[in-house]
Amino acid sequence: MSTRHATREISFEPVDNGRLANLCGALDENLRQIENGLEVDIARRGEHFSISGRVAQTKLATELLERFYAISRRPIDVEEIQLGLIEVAHPTDALVAGEDGMPVLLTKRADLRGRTPRQNHYLKAIQEHDITFGIGPAGTGKTYLAVASAVDALERDLVKRLVLVRPAVEAGERLGFLPGDLVQKVDPYLRPLYDALYDLMGFDKVTKLFERGIIEVAPLAFMRGRTLNHAFIILDEAQNTTPEQMKMFLTRIGFGSKAVVTGDVTQIDLQRHQKSGLIDAQHVLQNVRGIALHYFKSDDVVRHPLVQKIVDAYEKRDRAKEKNDE
Repeated sequence: MSTRHATREISFEPVDNGRLANLCGALDENLRQIENGLEVDIARRGEHFSISGRVAQTKLATELLERFYAISRRPIDVEEIQLGLIEVAHPTDALVAGEDGMPVLLTKRADLRGRTPRQNHYLKAIQEHDITFGIGPAGTGKTYLAVASAVDALERDLVKRLVLVRPAVEAGERLGFLPGDLVQKVDPYLRPLYDALYDLMGFDKVTKLFERGIIEVAPLAFMRGRTLNHAFIILDEAQNTTPEQMKMFLTRIGFGSKAVVTGDVTQIDLQRHQKSGLIDAQHVLQNVRGIALHYFKSDDVVRHPLVQKIVDAYEKRDRAKEKNDE
């Protein structure tokens, strides 16, 4: 990336104050998002914009302003700006849904697609393999895209049921006694999976499928002794499994089933003496045909732009620590 600095000027004429207001957002919030995401400075006077920063970043900011001005006859929210920041960083490599053999996923969200090349390759890996591992930082879409692929498989009648699994491990906290029956006790750990399902299928439909047993969300401990045929199975937060639990989960897979295992090896909540089953599986299964190991990086983060910078900052700290320990 170029370190030279430059200033770019751009104007939108003829002047349309309504479109300019939609482009900039309330109190210029959309412009602030672009400034923070691309590390540039944007000065605006009427329809004239002046963008200062590194050469490559000012070029991206200009492209982003032009892209959003083209659709500014309607209000543009912050989420669209943040997604645009992700996509503008991958202008040539990103695959478009429906191209290169990648079908559009059948979910409630018509705009759902991979936002980065690695996300698209992840979706293809899930389609082409019976077992896929998605490994990488938080916010890279590992779980959400896996649930979307599961919903798509169910809608196309490729599987008969969805089974979504998580280990019930506390994230560095001691929650103490939780009231209720066993399902209610583990429900907080499974909430992210519920949220993804509601977003992709709608609350009413998900509720009906739960009642019919077509969708099941369960803690990992419930998997022992089962064989799951014609199912799409997702193990989320797999970094918090032990090697024995990982082996137990992977051997639950029956005929006509597909499994996706997701996790972030930098956020392990096991006891210090316990080895992560996800780390162990990477080494044991790396040469097994039919299993895909897919890795995400910080530039695949599809959340607030600061999340990518936070991930990068922690990775930089960890690398420095490892170097000092050598």
